[in-house]
Amino acid sequence: MDLTAQQQQALHEHLRAAAEILYQNTPPEQLTSLEGIELAVREHLLAAVGPQMAPFFVQTVTGTVAGYARRLTTCVGTLQITQKQAQILKVKPNARLSPRMEKYCLLVSANVSYQHAEQDIETLSGLRVSHATQQRLVHRQRFALPVASAPEAVQELSVDGGKVRLRTQPGQPCEWRDYKAVRLQGVATAAMYRDNDSLVGWVNRQGLAAPLTCLGDGHDGIWNIVSRIATPERRREILDWYHLKENLYKVEGSYSRLHRAEAHLWRGEVEAAIAQFDGWEVAPVTRLCQYLRKHQSRIVNYDYLQAEQVCSVGSGAVESAVKQIDRRLKLSGAQWKVENVPQVLAHRAAYLNGLLLS
Repeated sequence: MDLTAQQQQALHEHLRAAAEILYQNTPPEQLTSLEGIELAVREHLLAAVGPQMAPFFVQTVTGTVAGYARRLTTCVGTLQITQKQAQILKVKPNARLSPRMEKYCLLVSANVSYQHAEQDIETLSGLRVSHATQQRLVHRQRFALPVASAPEAVQELSVDGGKVRLRTQPGQPCEWRDYKAVRLQGVATAAMYRDNDSLVGWVNRQGLAAPLTCLGDGHDGIWNIVSRIATPERRREILDWYHLKENLYKVEGSYSRLHRAEAHLWRGEVEAAIAQFDGWEVAPVTRLCQYLRKHQSRIVNYDYLQAEQVCSVGSGAVESAVKQIDRRLKLSGAQWKVENVPQVLAHRAAYLNGLLLS
């Protein structure tokens, strides 16, 4: 803001006069500390200054006062805005929060419960937005799906699943259900509940490289999604190394034997790894060998890929994304109506992708 010297002087004089009036109308007990002064000044800004200044800006910009007036909670206080002014300034019909105030609420409620969001917003802004309003705000939004912003085509992605606790009828035990998440190039996340078609469609609309590295654990639901991404010829499917190793060490036995098997698997030598268990017919070994043969085409030369920095060998990016989603989804005691789960996932993903910051 570039003010002339004359404007600066006039503004200083007017603000000084306003400050004196507001000071005289501040209870002395509020002025015993810097924090108290901060809160007192903020209260005056929201109650007296903002609601006087903002309408001048609104009327000057829109050039109208036509239409019925409604109250709008904004970050500069509660304002009266007319129907015509709202149309010109692109305020949504029937909205009771300004666009900027909506963004503040969405940012906060993406991290904490709606009840805590109400408290946090009031602490941070001095304005109260009820938890019910916060919840309705989230469920009225249309959150855009993230778009991979890498300068080149997406070269790798990882797929994983998480769990959400559903609200059930009173007296009935809670239910845990799966959702799926995809992480593109480590920079864009999408999560959806019982909507694999939309998840796959979102991925296939991105610019995908060839080959496209697809990482996941051994769950069938993961690879069912991967099978619909790009084409088999363009995909490089890799079983997450850390899950592979975890399954190997579920077999209890000689560590030297397990270490030899691990060394073979690290180089992608599946048959050689299986041979380490020849003649050992126990259930854990049988399950391991079945697991290795089922995913044999996805067990690659991890040693080479990592040494040459060809691609990742673990799905840690999407597992981290799922954990971050769960920080909102699995708040203590949280249970969700099944019809609300997709929107909650979209809200959290939009936050994690930085789409609520503009």
